[in-house]
Amino acid sequence: MSQHPKTQQEPARDPQQDHLLSPGNCVLALIDYQPEQYSTVTSASRERIDLNVIGLAKIAHAYDIPVVLSTVGVDMGVNSGTAQAIRDELPGVGEIDRTGVNAWEDAEFRAAVEATGRTKVVIAGLWTEVCLTFPTLDMLAAGYEVYPVADAVGGISPVAHDRAFDRMIAAGASPVTTISFGGELMRNWARPDADNLRGVMQWYFPRKQRLDDAEGVDGRG
Repeated sequence: MSQHPKTQQEPARDPQQDHLLSPGNCVLALIDYQPEQYSTVTSASRERIDLNVIGLAKIAHAYDIPVVLSTVGVDMGVNSGTAQAIRDELPGVGEIDRTGVNAWEDAEFRAAVEATGRTKVVIAGLWTEVCLTFPTLDMLAAGYEVYPVADAVGGISPVAHDRAFDRMIAAGASPVTTISFGGELMRNWARPDADNLRGVMQWYFPRKQRLDDAEGVDGRG
C-alpha cells in the first residue's frame, strides 16, 4: 500500500488511441431540441431533459468539444428553432436545419460531423425513437462509435424510449449519461482542467436535487 498521499495526476492518454471519450477524440451532436418536439415527449419531463442537455452543452463548451446542432422543419415554417436556453450555452454554434427526420441523411449535417475528423459521436435528440435512433444506426453502420445520452433525451412514451435504446444497443451503440460523459472527459481531479467539470457540477447538482424533490424521484430519475 502506498505510504504517500496521491496528489499528482496520471499521464493523459493519447486521444487518438484512447478507447474512452476524451476532449480530443469526440464530437457532440444535438438534434431537434425544439418546442414542438418537447410537447409530445412523455418518457421524461421537459425539466429533466433540459437539465441534462444544458449540462451536455456546458460540458462541451468547458472542454472545447465540437458541437453539431440540428433542427427540423424551421426553414419550411413548420417548427421553431432550438430552445433558447440550450442555444444560450452554445455560443458560435449555428443550426443546421433539415426536412428529414434522419439527420444523417442530410448532407450538411453529415459534412459537419465529418469535418471534425472525429469518429466518436456523443448524440442526443428528440424523440429517442426517431431523431436519435435513425442517425445513430446509420453512423454505426458507417463505422462511427456512437454514444446516445440516455438522460438527455425522451420519447413519446416510456415504451418508445426504452425499445429505441434496445435497438441502438443491439446495433452497437454505447449509452452514456450527462455526468458520466463529463467524468470521462475529465478523468483526474488533479488536472488543472478538472475545474471545468467542478464548475458544471456546482451548477448541475443543486438543480438536480430541486428537480428530484419536485418530481418525487429521490435521486433515481
